[in-house]
Amino acid sequence: MNTADQNQAPSSPAAAATVRLPPAKPTAPRPRAADRLRALDGLRLLAALMVCLYHFAGKNGEISACWHQSPGLMFPTLSRAATYGCLGVQFFFVISGFVICMSSWGRTLGDFFRSRIARLYPAYWAALLIVGAASVALPVVFHPLRSDEFLMNFTMLQQPMGVPRVLGVCWTLWVEMRFYVLFALFVIWKGVTYRRVVTFCILWTLAGVFARVAETRLTDELVMRDHAPYFIGGLALYLIHRFGSDLLLWGIVGMSFLLGQRYSVTALWHPGMQGDFDRDPHVIQAIAFLSFAAVAVVALGWTRWANWRWLTVAGALTYPFYLVHEHLGWFLIRVLHRGFGVGPYPTLALTLTALLVLAWLIHRVVERPFGPRLKRALAAYRPKPLSAHR
Repeated sequence: MNTADQNQAPSSPAAAATVRLPPAKPTAPRPRAADRLRALDGLRLLAALMVCLYHFAGKNGEISACWHQSPGLMFPTLSRAATYGCLGVQFFFVISGFVICMSSWGRTLGDFFRSRIARLYPAYWAALLIVGAASVALPVVFHPLRSDEFLMNFTMLQQPMGVPRVLGVCWTLWVEMRFYVLFALFVIWKGVTYRRVVTFCILWTLAGVFARVAETRLTDELVMRDHAPYFIGGLALYLIHRFGSDLLLWGIVGMSFLLGQRYSVTALWHPGMQGDFDRDPHVIQAIAFLSFAAVAVVALGWTRWANWRWLTVAGALTYPFYLVHEHLGWFLIRVLHRGFGVGPYPTLALTLTALLVLAWLIHRVVERPFGPRLKRALAAYRPKPLSAHR
């Protein structure tokens, strides 16, 4: 149903009495300044830096071997904040819901998938090669995979196939891909409208609740009950950005926050002793709230003043930086700190700088030239009619 269909008057009293959920928006979308998206780019980099800080100073495991002791002991103050950096992933999901709804408006299903493939895969392939080479050069940090496992990672489907990941963070890409497929099948396929997006948000929320009752792995994988509230909140916030505030949309955002904060607390906090990294459930709730609030500030247009060009650059660096930072960061930390004796904080600064430079190189050398070429190649392909093969 298009906008014109939604605004037609009912043809009979019976039709007029019919309750329709959700209601169509009676007004046209309000124009929005493009420069407000620069603030969103800044939020994306902030979320990536949160995750990076978590991997370098907010957890144990492989990073402890790189530092030669627990980061909680090496950074007693910094680690208290860094341990909450894992919530940057949920922050990403809110932003992703907003951006995907925005970028898919007015596009066909083919346009949407071509743009996603061209956006995700070139930098991802480059990151696989770089991190794979680093694993061969210093396998003590992370072991290289078998050739069949490594090649499987190029599909981005290694997680459902039960194959080890080359890039530790790419589990989030599998979550993103499932969101794209769900949104494409239920919304983009027939054309993105206010009503379809709202209906999708409501039904996905209910499906997530029922999936928790069902407690089966398949429904959890399909519905993504724990991550869905963050995407749904982002979708509703984009509708607020495009059409203006209304009670229904803010109700969806509020419900998404309530469900999302519950998931975050149960996933990241447990009663009793928690070792070197002790999280407070109230801080987890506060960060979850701020993730929604930060995107809401952009949606409401309160960031028009944030019109700096460097924010666009920051947004461009976010994806390649996110891909390479974990394992490659461990590699650099071990070389700098244990190999050359560089102090902890200078090591963090040098590692972060090197990763941002590498992200810029991937963006300039890989994403900018090959992304558009891949998109054009996908758009140019047209299957020949069956008669042409006879």
